[in-house]
Parts: sequence; structure tokens; C-alpha cells
Amino acid sequence: MYQWRKFEFFEEKYGGKCSIPDDDDSGNKDDDVAKEKKIECCSSGRGKVVTGFEDGTICFFDRGLKFNYAFQSHSSSVLFLQQLKQRNFLVTIGEDEQLASQQSALCLKVFDLDKMQSESSSTTTPDCVGILRIFTNQFPEAKITSFLVLEEVPPILLIAIGLDNGSIYCIKGDIARERITRFKLQVENHSDKNHSSITGLGFRVDDQSLQLFAVTPNSVSLFSLHAQPPRRQTLDQIGCGVNSVAMSDRSELILGRPEAVYFYEVDGRGPCWAFEGEKKLLGWFRGYLLCVIADQRTGKHTFNIYDLKNRLIAHSVLVKEVSHMLYEWGNIILIKADKSALCIGEKDMESKLDMLFKKNLYTIAINLVQTQQADAAATAEVLRKYGDHLYSKQDYDEAMAQYIHTIGHLEPSYVIQKFLDAQRIYNLTNYLEKLHEKGLASKDHTTLLLNCYTKLKDIEKLNLFIKNDDSIGELKFDVETAIRVCRAANYYEHAMYVAKKAGRHEWYLKILLEDLGSYEEALEYISSLESSQAGMTIKEYGKILVEHKSMETIQILIRLCTEDGDKRQHSNSMYLSMLPSPVDFLSIFIHHPQSLMDFLEKYTNKIKDSPAQLEIHNTLLELYISNELNFPSMLQVNEGGDYLNGASTKNVIMNAKSNGAIADHKNSEQEKDRLARREKGLHLLKSAWPPETEHPLYDVDLAIILCEMNAFKDGLLYLYEKMKLYKEVIACYMQAHDHEGLIACCKRLGDFKGGDPSLWADVLKYFGELGEDCSKEVKEVLTYIERDDILPPIVVLQTLSRNPCLTLSVIKDYIARKLEQESKMIEEDRQAIEKYQEDTLTMRKEIQDLRTNARIFQLSKCTACTFTLDLPAVHFMCMHSFHLRCLGDNEKECPECAPEYRSVLEMKRNLEQNSNDQDRFFQQVKSSKDGFSVIAEYFGKGVISKTINGSTTALRSGDVPSNSAF
Repeated sequence: MYQWRKFEFFEEKYGGKCSIPDDDDSGNKDDDVAKEKKIECCSSGRGKVVTGFEDGTICFFDRGLKFNYAFQSHSSSVLFLQQLKQRNFLVTIGEDEQLASQQSALCLKVFDLDKMQSESSSTTTPDCVGILRIFTNQFPEAKITSFLVLEEVPPILLIAIGLDNGSIYCIKGDIARERITRFKLQVENHSDKNHSSITGLGFRVDDQSLQLFAVTPNSVSLFSLHAQPPRRQTLDQIGCGVNSVAMSDRSELILGRPEAVYFYEVDGRGPCWAFEGEKKLLGWFRGYLLCVIADQRTGKHTFNIYDLKNRLIAHSVLVKEVSHMLYEWGNIILIKADKSALCIGEKDMESKLDMLFKKNLYTIAINLVQTQQADAAATAEVLRKYGDHLYSKQDYDEAMAQYIHTIGHLEPSYVIQKFLDAQRIYNLTNYLEKLHEKGLASKDHTTLLLNCYTKLKDIEKLNLFIKNDDSIGELKFDVETAIRVCRAANYYEHAMYVAKKAGRHEWYLKILLEDLGSYEEALEYISSLESSQAGMTIKEYGKILVEHKSMETIQILIRLCTEDGDKRQHSNSMYLSMLPSPVDFLSIFIHHPQSLMDFLEKYTNKIKDSPAQLEIHNTLLELYISNELNFPSMLQVNEGGDYLNGASTKNVIMNAKSNGAIADHKNSEQEKDRLARREKGLHLLKSAWPPETEHPLYDVDLAIILCEMNAFKDGLLYLYEKMKLYKEVIACYMQAHDHEGLIACCKRLGDFKGGDPSLWADVLKYFGELGEDCSKEVKEVLTYIERDDILPPIVVLQTLSRNPCLTLSVIKDYIARKLEQESKMIEEDRQAIEKYQEDTLTMRKEIQDLRTNARIFQLSKCTACTFTLDLPAVHFMCMHSFHLRCLGDNEKECPECAPEYRSVLEMKRNLEQNSNDQDRFFQQVKSSKDGFSVIAEYFGKGVISKTINGSTTALRSGDVPSNSAF
């Protein structure tokens, strides 16, 4: 005890002088007698201090021991009382008048302090809700030596009453409703009551178990009340006297003996503390052990407050004889024998720490804040001050040990700036390591720590920091910072390790390619990644890889974009769209068009139904058709957009013609390469436009532009022919003055079966304006014009007359044949006219005869039934006769001639309707070789008649029907 430091962590409250006043309303007793009333018992709780006097009076005191009120609880004296915590009840044991000689005067009462009943105008008494006789025939009377109440589930109370004969009477239940059970616990039977009396009781509640400590001068026992019957266990064969028993906040039993203070758990004696002197009073307050110790030599009493965890005396003061010890209002209240009181309260943490800091007792301060469960910020502040103290003494190692404990609460820069000196780099490294272990390091801290490792050249610690196997999953430092610092210090292996472990593939490849130049290893690493990650890394570093390892890079791209092309060809389009597209990687070939061509060729050979085949074919066409092998301009100018930007094909072609130029090729190797590419380009134009499809698998407008710009005649002719732009096809031959090819093209495209015969007219016009001798070609052209009767001779003469180099002999035979043919046609038409005129004259005579002369019907048989004709009969103007019975009802037309007549009328009606369909008329005129013949046919059929008053009416011939009924 003498080795423990003494501090004044407690202070006296209320000036240090308080007293317990008596009840002012003490009845008929005079003042001198009243002042001598002895305090028998005390209790506290719910903001009040309660005292019981020997005359049965109970007084209540507020904060500062100010008298509140008093009442008479028992007629004789109050021996024990306890203020309950959960409910505002007061339980008392006292002496009352005996109702019968055989009954004991001791009784137990329960008062409800929230309910008051007025007995007179000057006295207020709480309502007594229950009165219970303690001793009965089954529980014989003995001296009560201890008393304890446990509040179970309200309103159930468990009351333990210790007697001088070693017995414990227990009462459990609702006393107010008299629903109780009694049972007895026996500690020991001893002939000497001084050795067997119960000197202390203590309840221990642990989860579902309920236990009771019982102390006698010679033993310490433990009763398990949850067992039936209760089971007794002896913990020790030595006990203690009255007032030397207490319970800690951890439900430990505390016993005070002259040689030491002992702690007991459920399994027996625990630690003991050797505090010499007779323990007059023992208590426990907020983790502190309270003892009133009598010095055997001087006889003085000392009140000590022990901090057992920190092994110090928090307060010590000499006191007079203390009769009771209470705890209320956060204070310790000592009631002395002379009824004076001493209130002692704990100082606040800041005051205690200031006291320790002034004495440089930082270790004690740290222990104090930790044991009293101060907040982490307060603990860190104490550690900081201790660290500052050690730093001022140049004890840097110990100072850093304290600063490390402040991590998470103290700003790291406060510590770092103290240890930036090169001589203290080891301490700084230690601090930064701990900072990273707790995951509180920033990018700057990571940079500083790695710089410390590199300056110290401590490869072992660097490996431990970077390659720590315990840091599975997320790393405890900023990845990019670590990589950047390791690269700057030429620790490429460590930088690569961090990048790989953190899944930062872009950094890993950056180191391999930019720092180490390990292109093969980079390709192997990319091959090991997932498709999405591999695609992103190739997009970023593909240019470098293509430059140094083009073939290997292309192989990876093919594998990435095809995912086993053999299987992919049979997969659905949705699966194909999920894979990376080659179009996404075109930009990495910007300086290597040959590699781009190889890549796209290999891809198209493997994949025939790619979703991006339109863009791929467009790119390949530009690579194939271009005079010089360069990166496709469409990807540079307008990547992903419409190359034509809405312009018409014709306008773009004209611009291409004006701006395009053919570059001169320097050597034969380039020429061979160009021709080979042109051949591939023509094959692609044909293969990507299958005959059964209307549109090709490439942009036709773009293909035409490329062919025009690069003078690719074969491709241009194929495209024009596929698009049925036959006039553009022959224009190409005309521009190249290829007469033989021109005529051959017209032979193929100028027939009436799917071709355009007007091409011969264009060719004839071309030769007519050529200005050179082309007699042979003209004769051949005239042969086809004459065969298909494409142009009239006059047009042919006018067209060829413009060429001064052509003579009349070229067309002499053609003109002779045409004149002979025209003569024959004129003769045939003259004969047809004469025949029509004769027929017309015959019809007119018949009509006139029908109008003016009588008709004689000489037919003797019915035309329908062929029987002899008898009356009634019907004769028609067509010379057919019928029985009336052989005709139908209301029959007015000849059954024999009516169908033919109706068909003529229907035909005429259709012709009249067609006369209003102008579009059909002009379409027939346009599509016919001889439009005049179509017009003449319309006139001949009466569709087009004379115009009368601005309107057109059909000519009606034969107003009177020839088959009218007679």
C-alpha cells in the first residue's frame, strides 16, 4: 500500500461540512432528546438519501442533504431499510407493537413513495402497500444481522434476511398482494452465534441464473437459487465481520479483513489486495474500492479510495468514526457517528489529466483514460502529449511508439513533419508502415513510405510491403502511387507485382512496353487476360505492339474477335454481337496499313457473317483499291460516320474526278503490289455482292468514289453494271476510247431482254461527234440499230452528219435497205386501207337497207329447238327466228348473237375507260419502238375522238343496233 502513489482525484462537495438533521416534527419530545436520536440504517436511490432512526422515524433528504420530509414508519425503531431502484418503493424492517404475546414485534413494510396519505395538516406519510410478519411458527425468531432486497420482474421482490443463528430467511413474491413464498437457507449451525451470524449478503444475477453470497465470520458460501432446493457451495472457511462486505460492479463479492481485501467469484477466492488495518467499512463506487481503515497504532480512521487497475490511491482523508456509506448524486456520502456527513465527488477527467501532466506522469494518465473507458479522441490526446514529452527529451523511439497509438485520431502530418530529418527516417518508416496496416494512408503517405524504402535501399522491407501475402484481396495502399514511385526508382519488378496483383493491367503493360521493352512477355500477359480486359489493353497499347510484333498481335486479335471461329460460324447473331468487333481495333494500325490488311483478311476468312462486315469490307476496299497503301482516310476524317454526308453519288463522283490524281509508281515491286491489291479488290467487289441480294455488303457509293479516285476501271465497270447504270458503263469506254470494248459492252447490255437498247443511240451519237474515221464501228452499230429498229433513218443521218470524217458510203446500204423496207410497209398499208374501205362501204349499205327496206323472214324452223316454226314466233333482225315458248321471259335479244354483241360492247366500254388513264397511254407510247403506231391504234379504236366544246367524246358508230328485235 505504501508503494502506491496518492492523488487527489476526488474532492469534497458542499464545502465539506454537512449534517443529517432530525425530524423537526418529532412529537412531544424536547429538543435535547431529539438531537440524541441515533441513526439505525441508511439507504439511497432515485435522487434521495433515506435515514431510519431508533424511534421509528424515516427522513428523506434531497441533493446537498437538504431535509425534504419525514414520517413515522414503525412505532418503536427502524432496523433496516432499502430504497428500490426500479420502482419508487421503500422496504423497511422495524419494531412495532406486539398484537399478541406469542408474536414477534418485528415486521416488514413496503411503502409506495409516489402515493401520499395525509394524517394531519402538518404530516405527510407514504402509502403502506404491504405489511408482513417476518417470524412465524415455521420461521422462528432470531436476531436480524443483515438485510438485502433484489428487484426481479416487478412487482416480484426477493428479500433475504440474515440471522445470527446462520440462517437466511427468504421471502419472494408480491408483498402488496400477499402472494409470497418463504424458504429458508442454512449456512451453518454453530454453538457460538458470534461465529455463525450472517454478516453480509450479496445477490449475483447472471443470465438465467440467480445466486446469493452469504458471509459469516468463519465462512463464505454461495447458494444457487435457481436449483430446487437451493444448492449451497462453500467458497472459503474464513469470513469477516459486519460492514466489511460489498459487491463490485462485476458481481464480485468483496470482503475486508485486517490483513487484506479479498475478491470472490462463483468458483472461489480471486485476487486479494494487501491493505493493512481493520476494515471498518467497505464499498465499491465506479470501479473504485472504498475502505474506511482503522490504524491499530494510532486508532485514527482513514478513508481511502483505491484505483486497483492503475495501482494508485485516488483519494485519502482522515475521518471520524463512520457509521454508514452511501452513493448518490454521483458522490460518495459518509455518515459519521455524530450524524455529520462528508460528500466526496470525483473530479472530471480533464482536471485529473492536468494534475498528472504537471507531474509528467504520462504513463499513469494513459492507464487512467484507458481504464475509465474514455473516448478514443481523449486517449489519443494523452498519447500525443506523452509522445511530445518524449520527443522533447530526444527519445525518438519511445515517442514514435506513442504516436503510433494515436493513428486514426491524430493527423498524420503532425507526426510526419517531426521525423522528416534523415536521421529519423527509421522512425518515420515505422510510423508509415503502421499507417498503411490500418488502411488510413493516403497517396502521399504511400509515396513517402516507398521513398523511405528506396533511400534506405531496404529491399527486404520493400518486398514485405509490396508482396505481403497477408494482404489478400484489396491492397492496403494506393496502387497507382506505389507503381509510380517504384518506376521512378527503377524497381520495375515491384511495380509490375503491384500492378498484376491489383488487376491494373494497363500499368503492367506500360512497364513491360515502355520501361522494359518486353513485347513478347506483354503479348503473353494479354493472352492470359479475359476478353474484355484484353480488348481494352490492346486498344491502349496496340500501336506499340503492332510496330514491334505485328504478326503476334494479329494472332491475339483474331483469337479475341473470333473465339474459335469454327464454332462461331454456327452460332447465332446475338453471340456474335457480344464479341469484340475488329472495327474497334482499327486505330492501332494507323501507321501499319499492311498489317491492318492482313488482320482484316484473316478475320474475313474465318468469319463470314460478322455484324461489322460492312465496315470491314469498306476498309478492305480502300486498302485494295488505293494506288498507295495507306491507312484508310475514311477512318481518319470521319470515323464511324457516313462518308458521303448525304451527298449524291453523282456529285461526289464529279468532285473525285476533279480532285483525284494517279500517283506515279517508282518501282516494279510497288506496281506488282498494286496490281495484286487491285485483283483482291475486284474479287471483294464481286464476292460481297451476291446475285441473289439487292444490296452489297459494302457501301456502294464509297466503292464508286474509291474506284474513281484511283482510276480503277474494272471495279467501276462492275459497279455500274450491277447498279444498271449502263450509260455510265459505256461512258467509261468512251472516255478510254476503247471502241472494241464499247461495242462489245453494247452487244451485252443493249438488247431488249433486260438491257437498254438506247445505248446504241448513245454509241452512234458518240461516233458522230468523234471527229475521226470510224467507218467500221459505225457500220457495226448500224447493223444493231437496224435489227432492233432503234432509230429512224432521219435521226441516224442527222447524228452521223456531224462527223466530217464519215462518207455517204458508210450509210448507203443502210439507207437503201430502210427505203426498201419503208416502201414495202407503205404498200401493205395501202392494201389494208383499201380492204377497210370496202368493208366499211358494205356495212353502210346494209345499215341503209335495214333503215329503208322491209326484211323478209323465210326461216321455217325454230333456231333453238329446230322444230317447225309456228305461231306465236319471234323474228330478230339478224335473221334468227324462235318459238315464243323457246325464249325466256322478257327476252329482247337474240340468244345466238347476244354473247358476241355483249363482248363487243364490253371491249368498247373498256377502251372508253382507258381513254381517261393518261399515265398508261404515255407509258405505252414511251415503251413502244414506234410511238406513232400506238396513237394511231387509239384513234382507230375510237378511244380518242374529235374535240367538241373543249371536251373529248368517243365516236359512236352504229347507233342503231343490228340485232334489235322485230
